Amino acid sequence: MTAETPTAADAPAPEGREGHGGDHALDAARAHGVETMFTLSGAHVFPLYDAAVKADEPMRIVDVRHEPSAVFAAEATGKLTRTPGLAVLTAGPGVTNGVSPIAQAHFAGSPLVTIGGRAATHTWGMGSLQELDHPPIVSTVSKWAGTALTVDEIAPTVDQAFALAGSSHRGPTFLDVPMDQLFSRTTVTGADYGTLPAALEPDSDQVAAVARLIAAAERPVLVLGTDVWADHAEQAALRFVEETGIPAVTNGMGRGVIPGGHGQLVTKARSAALGKADLVVVVGTPLDFRLGYGVFGGKDGAPHAKVVHVADSPAQVSSSANLAASLSGDLTTCFDQVLQALQTASGSRPSWTAWTEQLREAVSAAAARDAELLHATADPIHPARIYGELIPRLADDAVVIGDGGDFVSFAGKFLEPARPGCWLDPGPYGCLGAGLGAAMAARIARPDSQVVVLFGDGAAGMSLIDVDTLVRHNLPVVMVVGNNSAWGLEKAPMQFLYGYDVAADLAPNTRYDEIVVALGGGGETVTDPAEIGPALDRAFASGIPYLVNVMTDVNAIYPRSTTGV
Repeated sequence: MTAETPTAADAPAPEGREGHGGDHALDAARAHGVETMFTLSGAHVFPLYDAAVKADEPMRIVDVRHEPSAVFAAEATGKLTRTPGLAVLTAGPGVTNGVSPIAQAHFAGSPLVTIGGRAATHTWGMGSLQELDHPPIVSTVSKWAGTALTVDEIAPTVDQAFALAGSSHRGPTFLDVPMDQLFSRTTVTGADYGTLPAALEPDSDQVAAVARLIAAAERPVLVLGTDVWADHAEQAALRFVEETGIPAVTNGMGRGVIPGGHGQLVTKARSAALGKADLVVVVGTPLDFRLGYGVFGGKDGAPHAKVVHVADSPAQVSSSANLAASLSGDLTTCFDQVLQALQTASGSRPSWTAWTEQLREAVSAAAARDAELLHATADPIHPARIYGELIPRLADDAVVIGDGGDFVSFAGKFLEPARPGCWLDPGPYGCLGAGLGAAMAARIARPDSQVVVLFGDGAAGMSLIDVDTLVRHNLPVVMVVGNNSAWGLEKAPMQFLYGYDVAADLAPNTRYDEIVVALGGGGETVTDPAEIGPALDRAFASGIPYLVNVMTDVNAIYPRSTTGV
């Protein structure tokens, strides 16, 4: 590691600390702020549990029913706390079951460390139980993957894994430890864990170039993505928007950076904003399929827009889009230096008043259209009606988790968080089944906030067994299933392409609420739109994991323009 700056969590290991490999691994992890371990029991990693239980201040262990939930929970911890979460997986299938969540963290830029068990060194190559060389499998979807080969390597390797995961550009790291080395004992002296690389300073020439483009624009739009939150730049972003008057669109965990209802927030007019802009400045999110691969403008005869990409590290700047300028570095510094350059520049810039007002009118029109759906009385229930009942019941600090396709797309359309750090979704990888792991993390990270998981019925089937984990660990959350008895995101497109669909139907009217009740929680099924609100009230008041299973219209399809292909 180079150019290190101490973090707030600095906690050097005691001089002459004697212990087994698990003790030293957790010393390093705790120095990086880890307070909870998510896991599924396996003998290869028993010393990590022993260290957690016997510590002077025991580390919380949350044990799940399927390994993906442990990694999804650790990833969501990283998203919510902005320090790496910790998942511990046993060897072989324990690790391979965690690969999809690690990939989600990779594409979402989530700080995550996964420690895997590994077959013992003295039997390696002889065919011992669950013997598998994990790092080559995991390396393609992580910042770093490797093995701590000896007990003396464990602590510095864990420390390095956390430092890499928690520094820009954030993402997952993985290490495994041979079983015999994890059980072995050693003494560590003079260790100093918990440091991160220094923040990257943006290039002054690039700052000036971005400022010039903004100052010359007549119809600019600012797009704020997940890394604005992850890089602790939410205050700088809001300050930039309010002091420049630039209209803003948010996505991912950028939601809430500009609070819902703010005059400069034009996400509801996203199509008009990105289609008619002459300059789009994208900060903290990739120029991927969600943003038309970085091609903007061209709507209603408008020319294509110039594009600026701002990222937290040089490698995240798009190499495929046609960029007018780019900027990389600590995002707070980027915002503040561009703002200063705009404020100190000589000359005047075009007025954005008419452009902003045009977008505000589009926002108002969209809100009026939304209101009709949010109060729909259709039978079967239109999925939008669920959000019409849910939104007024959400506190400003509620954590909302999306786990599904079509049903959760409606959430993205209607929900505008009041605060940053309150929206979780799978990100660009689109991995279903993350919801209950994220719910565990949210309840622990935000013990006093509402936690709501929005499930499509397909996604619900992937992880509902982990309601057992919520019950055992006393983690009450509210779950809402939009149950249209289908894989809605696939059913309609297949019908459009072929005139029929196959492998897109689920069992009709499945009682997911009864699964939750059987596992020790509560729940009910709703078929009348007028009963959605009262059911949600009962869920929030219950103090237990509670699922509201709402039967919805399979033909009420989200009107999407982005497919990801």
